[in-house]
Amino acid sequence: MAKKKISFPQFGNYCIPFEYLLTNILNVDYIIPPPTTKKTLELGSMHSPDFVCAPFKYQLGGYIEALEAGADVLFQVGGVCRLCYYGELHEQILKDLGYKFEFINFSNINIYNPVDIYNSFKKYNSKLSASNITVTLLICIEMVKMMDEMEIFIRENVGFEIENGSFDKIYNEFLDKIRQVKSKKELKKIYSIYYKKLKDNPVIKPKNPLKVGLIGEYYTVMEPFSNHFMEKELAKKGIVVTRTMNVSNTVFWLGREKELKKKVKGYLKYDIGATGIDTISEAIELAKKKYDGIIHVKSFGCTPEIDAMPVLQNISNDYKIPILYFSFDSQTSETGIQTRLEAFYDMITMRKEKNK
Repeated sequence: MAKKKISFPQFGNYCIPFEYLLTNILNVDYIIPPPTTKKTLELGSMHSPDFVCAPFKYQLGGYIEALEAGADVLFQVGGVCRLCYYGELHEQILKDLGYKFEFINFSNINIYNPVDIYNSFKKYNSKLSASNITVTLLICIEMVKMMDEMEIFIRENVGFEIENGSFDKIYNEFLDKIRQVKSKKELKKIYSIYYKKLKDNPVIKPKNPLKVGLIGEYYTVMEPFSNHFMEKELAKKGIVVTRTMNVSNTVFWLGREKELKKKVKGYLKYDIGATGIDTISEAIELAKKKYDGIIHVKSFGCTPEIDAMPVLQNISNDYKIPILYFSFDSQTSETGIQTRLEAFYDMITMRKEKNK
């Protein structure tokens, strides 16, 4: 009997640990989804409700491309907002379009409960064992943490590399290597080698470069195509980019709610949902560290992030830190983004010169 072919839409580089998790726990092959492009968004938009958020459209388009590439099992990881309810709708739309597939909806699974994970995956791999799940999950978690740490380092230094593209080259080699690891020990060895390569990569970095924090809605801030590769655009201008919103700091940070509520005291009394409290917390932290500016990104219609915006304005006024707001949908103009980024760059450059 032919193996099932499973896939998951692109989401930054996190498809790699998902690939590792699914192929090592389930008796399936993995279909690497095509890179997210305008075609992905067009496909998703064509079959989505008009006013649904952009992440819904990106994921739907990604599912269609994966099915066309041969996938017959789709995986939905869920989310921290309405995205966790979108799986059922994605599944229904795709079936209405005539596609034949199975759908694993992780939104219906308690990811912190190994028994739930085991029961959900057992039907795809009759030889599945608790030890296999545990070992694979631990490697997968470690993989995500390592990726996040390396990406933080890259964001802080890529704008100053001597050889253009050198950081990306090292990091892409690392991603290729970890696809085939067999143990945590092997993973740590690869990480050690490539993190050292990143640190040794020559840069010319000024003593006091411009520093900008990137905050906002979970999907849009982490999926590069959905924010029009904003991190790279900022790096081209010689800016240190800081983004703490990642999987390590959200999914794996247990007890984070209590910590976040402490950080936002004085600005928020209640949790405003999804990543809204993270956004406020990060903005306060960046302002206290005297960053030159903050950029807030979200998808059109993202309610928690809309609720966060008036609070961000209060932080901007209190700490005298400029905040630039972007809202992305399927019609967002790349030219408009570039124009606003240029104006923001000019403004924070002049402010920095003035405050010397």
